[in-house]
Amino acid sequence: MIRVLIVDDSPVIRRLLKEVLSKEPDIEVVGEARDGREAVELAQALRPDVITLDIEMPVMDGLSALREICRLVPRAKVIMFSTLTEKGARETLEALSLGAFDFVTKPKGANLFDSLTRIKSELLPKIRAAVPAVRKPILPRRPAPPRPRVLSPGVYSVVGIGVSTGGPRALMEIMPRLPANFPAPILLVQHMPPLFTAQLAQSLDQRSALRVKEARSGEPVVKGTVYVAPGDYHMEVRGSGRTKTIYLHQGPPENGCRPAVDPLFRSLAKVYNGTAVAVVLTGMGQDGREGARKIKEKGGLVIAQDEKTSTVYGMPRAVVEAGLADLILPLSEIPIKLQEIFLGKGRA
Repeated sequence: MIRVLIVDDSPVIRRLLKEVLSKEPDIEVVGEARDGREAVELAQALRPDVITLDIEMPVMDGLSALREICRLVPRAKVIMFSTLTEKGARETLEALSLGAFDFVTKPKGANLFDSLTRIKSELLPKIRAAVPAVRKPILPRRPAPPRPRVLSPGVYSVVGIGVSTGGPRALMEIMPRLPANFPAPILLVQHMPPLFTAQLAQSLDQRSALRVKEARSGEPVVKGTVYVAPGDYHMEVRGSGRTKTIYLHQGPPENGCRPAVDPLFRSLAKVYNGTAVAVVLTGMGQDGREGARKIKEKGGLVIAQDEKTSTVYGMPRAVVEAGLADLILPLSEIPIKLQEIFLGKGRA
């Protein structure tokens, strides 16, 4: 049983959450708290596996409570409940940097059925991902050793990154470690809603030597810039020769996501032929696997984050088990390897 503590100052939200969670055979609601101070006390007393934590609450706000919970009950996985606003996005990114496992946005409107449906579709998978069942390891079908040219500067011309749960913290470790002279554009898909992706881009930009921005449809793709797919839009690259541009669209969700990683990777395989590097980081599900396959088929390079450093070993595992990963690396080694590939050893 996954033991869950619900924390929210709204009795309506607490009731909705309890109604949804209590019907699941593998989840037990062990307590409810109305504010951050009560949340810290109950977390210590009940030792839950997962805590759903509101951000805006009386007595003690969610961020303050999160700091205390991470210090006093570090094994508990905290899922933030945030509002779909610029302030909510900013506070959520701070929560993720402080150690929150993931987040969901609060239901809007008075339609009870829609609220229940969305909570079930978004929250339940994240609770289960936070406390995964023991899974027998599957040995990956490792590809043949890369040709000598694979890690040579000048061979590759673009980087595509796909990431989900645990992404902001992973990206905060990678992006600030890439130098201003990094000679390729980076296109990034993080599973996040609108407003949140803009805040993510701004936060990364403030910490990085590279320019990081939320992508706009039709703008040129240039080196030294990181393009973040906007929430609710798939991002692709179109063009040929030296002229390549961003294309954003609201096609059907893929792998339950929009933006999704697969459309980006497919476009990189097509437009950049064999010169694309795909990086698949921590996240639930298998988004990015089929796009990575296209990049691999064209002769590109595929890097997957390893299990030990992944918050959730879903997306990277799908790539590894499909035999698509040329390199399986801990998070700290990925920016080093990217510099080696694009700048050469010792040149960064």
